[in-house]
Amino acid sequence: MTAPNNTAPAMAAFDERHAEAFADRVVEILNNGALCLMTSLGHRTGLFDTLAEMGPATSREIAERAGLTERYVREWLGAMTVGNIVEHDPATGTYHLPAEHAASLSRHSPTDNIAVFAQYVPLLGTVEDDIVRCFRNGGGVPYERFGRFHDIMAEDSGQSVVPALESHILPLVPGLVERLERGIRVLDAGCGRGRALNTLARRFPQSRFTGYDLSAEAIAAAQQEARERGNTNVVFEVRDLTDFDRTAEPAIFDLITTFDAVHDQADPSALLRGIRRALADGGVYLAQDIKGSSHHHHDRDHPIGPLLYTLSCMHCMTVSLARGGEGLGAMWGQEKAREYFRAAGFNDIAVHELDHDFQNYWYVCRP
Repeated sequence: MTAPNNTAPAMAAFDERHAEAFADRVVEILNNGALCLMTSLGHRTGLFDTLAEMGPATSREIAERAGLTERYVREWLGAMTVGNIVEHDPATGTYHLPAEHAASLSRHSPTDNIAVFAQYVPLLGTVEDDIVRCFRNGGGVPYERFGRFHDIMAEDSGQSVVPALESHILPLVPGLVERLERGIRVLDAGCGRGRALNTLARRFPQSRFTGYDLSAEAIAAAQQEARERGNTNVVFEVRDLTDFDRTAEPAIFDLITTFDAVHDQADPSALLRGIRRALADGGVYLAQDIKGSSHHHHDRDHPIGPLLYTLSCMHCMTVSLARGGEGLGAMWGQEKAREYFRAAGFNDIAVHELDHDFQNYWYVCRP
């Protein structure tokens, strides 16, 4: 006869109130997910901008001002009303976006327009079937499947990075502004649509700027902006940085930047070694990357942790894996970032946070 196993864990009593509270939370998640999609629509169609400029108005008046179809506008206003984003007066049939709400949703916002970030959710939804296949079979989803990703990244950068370049970011390196004014050589590795680099090129005409990115579409957009701005001191080039550790020309750049670009590379270590190789004596490497920890439990209180991990799983990690890469993901964290920078040959690593930027760390790295 087998003796009873007295070491088996006791079954916890089912907590009905806990179950009900969690069910309520799941319903809230569903509603918020739906509102995120509608928020993206409101941003892309310009409806939030239109409402921010109008007083109380009917759906027809709003549609006419925005140049949109009234029936769709009316249904969208329904979602905004029940989501407590837009105020509705049933007696007059009018809708109104409070100024306090417009401050977070309008392109005229004095702070970051959070509606920009809402666009990531519907975009990632377009590759859900691909991601499901990756869960089952491995591999990844290539950049080409992500449609508007570079558009959204450029818009994100345009309000969070570009306006802060001279006021907050460049001063992280003492004397850098003065060096740029005198004239130095600058590389932005993984430059995307080149918003930051074109801004720097216009501000510092004595310096010479180079931008590399894997996306031909992004580079074409960067080149077009350079022509429109009259930037003759900047060059953009389509370049795969997977072998940058071997192909980078030694010691030719005085400043190298990466803006949210390291973690989704096929070989992040090769990129960082290439950056070290390409950095001239006395040069500095300035890196923006996602604020987070290399340990999940330390990110539980991150204000946008779920969004960042979702972006990591459904874009940053998978585009790297699609190219046979490491798949670091956006949430590789400060601990691992320091480890990678040191392994690439950077021994002096300073980590900064900016008051206006709750989603990024700013690393200033020197050999």
